[in-house]
This record gives sequence, structure tokens and C-alpha cells, in this order.
Amino acid sequence: MANQHRKIRKAVFPVAGMGTRFLPATKSTPKEMLPIVDKPLIQYAVEEAIDAGCTEIIFVTGRSKRSIEDHFDKAYELETELALRQKDKLLAHVQNILPHHVTCLYIRQAEALGLGHAVLCAQAAIGDEPFAVLLADDLIDAPKGALKQMIENYEKTGSSVLGVETVLPEETGSYGIVEVSPWQQFQRIQSIVEKPKPENAPSNLAVVGRYILTPRIFELLETVGRGAGNEIQLTDGIAKLLEYEPVLAHAFDGIRYDCGSKIGYLEATLAFGLKHPETAAQFAQLVQKYAQSAEPKSAKSKK
Repeated sequence: MANQHRKIRKAVFPVAGMGTRFLPATKSTPKEMLPIVDKPLIQYAVEEAIDAGCTEIIFVTGRSKRSIEDHFDKAYELETELALRQKDKLLAHVQNILPHHVTCLYIRQAEALGLGHAVLCAQAAIGDEPFAVLLADDLIDAPKGALKQMIENYEKTGSSVLGVETVLPEETGSYGIVEVSPWQQFQRIQSIVEKPKPENAPSNLAVVGRYILTPRIFELLETVGRGAGNEIQLTDGIAKLLEYEPVLAHAFDGIRYDCGSKIGYLEATLAFGLKHPETAAQFAQLVQKYAQSAEPKSAKSKK
């Protein structure tokens, strides 16, 4: 059955956002280029897509995002300097950021009209193929990549698949929220609502930054009109898609870090710093040191 469905070869990365929650750091640096230990957020997401089998990476960019292009391009002067200094390990890191079989395409989103509009900007590059969308803000640490898990479900059904996780009821106003019901061995989405208040939310199952979509989504985004925030919402397009074909929810096996928020970004830095081979031991000592210094004096005196 898996051979009946077209392979997911293309992955779209909407990276045109301004990153206002991280100003002034993002005044001239894209939020997607903020590092977690020694790699920018966007590289983690691109690596996830490549590991899942994607060979065409499509960035929907905006002004001041040139450093993303530079990061995935060759850096002849840097590579030459590293080679001359015989820094072979660093040279290998730089040269292997993007495998040779993977190509990149950059499309400018001229106006900030929402995630749905960003996806629509990629239509010419996608054509009539199913494709993936990854939001680099959502860093997902998974034994098997979240997108790879979702593609396995797509290959069994040919259906669009949304990555989901359970959030606290009071957090529903920050996400697209879905209502699901059992369908074969999957969870089929019955409805989707953009950022509902807790009392209006159909559940507390939230869509996070991983999507597999069939090309029908483009014609729906073209006609859906502007929604919340006067923007073209991907959620609204998906709500229309439900009328035409099954859309599945996949609760991936892994930990998501919301790196669009300061606390989520710091948590990801902590988690990845504690497992990075070059930093784990010393960083663990630092964490313990600062944890002890933050303890109340009364607690210390009892030890």
C-alpha cells in the first residue's frame, strides 16, 4: 500500500517572521538562527526533514533573513582557513551542514500575511506533490524524528497528518486545537479551531509545528480569505480540507521545546547542553552550582 502514495520529497520552512519576542537579539539576526549550544534552530529542523527523506528544502523568507541563506551555502574563505589550520573536525562540521543530494530554494514572502500565506508562497515550488511544513521554533527531540513518524502514517494512508501534543487547558489560546475520533488505527481530526479560549476549546490537543499536507491545501488557502489577526491562517485552510479528505493527528514520541518563547528556548538550551558530548559534564556541574546558590538559606542550613 505504501507504494501507492507519492513520496514526501519537499519540506517548507516558513522563516519570514520578525521574532519580536526575542528583541533586541532578533533586530538583525533571524530568530531561526538563534543557537542551541552550537547549532541554530533552523539547522535542527532541516536535519529532521532530511533524516525523514526530504531532498528539497524550501525556505519562505523575508527581509533581513539573508544569514539563513549564507548558513546553508558554501563558505569558501572559512573552509580554506580551517583547512590551512588543519582543523579537520570543524571543517567537516561546516562542509556537512547540507548533504550533497539536498537542494535549497528561497522564496520571498513580500508581506507578513500569516502562516497560511507563507505556505501559499511555496505553491510554485511544490506543484501537485504532498509536502511537509516545519516550524523551526518548535524544536523536537525525538528518538525517531517527529516528521519521520508522521511520514510513516502518511505512507499508510495518503492523508494529511498534523503533529499534535496535549497542552494545559489554560494554554489553548496559543494554539490551533483539534477534536479527534478513532479512524482505522489512527486519530482522524473532526474539527480544528485557531487559538480558542479554554471554555470554547473542543479539547486540549494542540497542533504544533509539524505538518504533512496534500496539494489540495493550496486551492483552499487561495479562497479561504483572511482570518484571525487579518492574516491567512493555515488553520482555516486545514478546516476546509477536512470537508474533502481525512486529516490525521499524530501525537509524536518526543519532547517539544517551544523556542518561540524565552523560557522554552532556555529549557532547550539546558536540555541539549546537558547531553552534548563536549559540554555535558561541565555544564551539569554549572547547573548544580547555580541550583545550589539559588536555594533559600534556610534550606541550605538544614544540610
